[in-house]
Formats: sequence, C-alpha cells, structure tokens
Amino acid sequence: MSSADDSTYEGFTAEERAAMKDHAKELKAAARRTSREEKAAQAAQDVLAKIAEMQDSDRAMAERVHAVITANAPTLAPKLWYGMPAYALDGKVVCFFQCADKFKTRYATLGFSDLAKLDEGTMWANAFALTEVTAEVEARIAALVKRAVS
Repeated sequence: MSSADDSTYEGFTAEERAAMKDHAKELKAAARRTSREEKAAQAAQDVLAKIAEMQDSDRAMAERVHAVITANAPTLAPKLWYGMPAYALDGKVVCFFQCADKFKTRYATLGFSDLAKLDEGTMWANAFALTEVTAEVEARIAALVKRAVS
C-alpha cells in the first residue's frame, strides 16, 4: 500500500545513522569487557574521551555537566549512549548530555529518561536546552539529578 507521505520519507539522517553506529560499537565494546569493575572504569574513560572530542563550547558545558552529575548523584555511572555522555543506574540511562554538534542543533541538551523521578503532576520537562553552564545552571542541574535518583 502506498501513500502520498511515502514520497517525502528520506530515511535516517547522517547524524542519526552515526548515532546508531556509535551505539552498536558501545554494545560490542561492553560485551568484550570481563569484570563489572573493568566495564565501569572503561565506560567512565570512554565518556571523558567523548567529551574531550567535542567542540570548545560543547566541551566546556559537558565537562561542567559531568562534574555536577558525578558529584551530586554518585549512584549514577557514566557510560556512552548513542555516542553521548550518559549516566546510568543499574545499567539503565537516567540522564544524558547531547552536544549541539551531535544533530546540528543550536543548543546542547541535558535530557532525562523515563526512569528519572522528575514527575510533577500530569506534565513535566524531561529535557533542557543549554547554551552555557553558569553557577545558577549548575545548581539547577544538581537539584535535577538528585531528584532524578531520589
């Protein structure tokens, strides 16, 4: 069955395909690691290496976000997720940092999965645009990640 919408479908973007390839590499690398400690240590190194590869403004924000999350939610373990720095609880991603360059957007994003305990009534935010990480933003991130794992 064909529809008019079929002609406008262009498939995944190059950035989306790259993210899926990143995720496949991450899964293969994790499967090759032997001990839980080795997996955790390598995952943390992978996150820092990915942050180091980012463009200047994204890298500065990612470094601050990483520091705030690891300091305020030590139960979250750093790991790569679709090529992005992410932070997981029992292996499941709770939050992540998406640099602006990842999908050619005008801002970076701090996002939260459905596992984050940010529920507020019947509607709440699960992603936040970042253009700069100031002291005020750091405080907001700290409060969000503490709440996410509470």
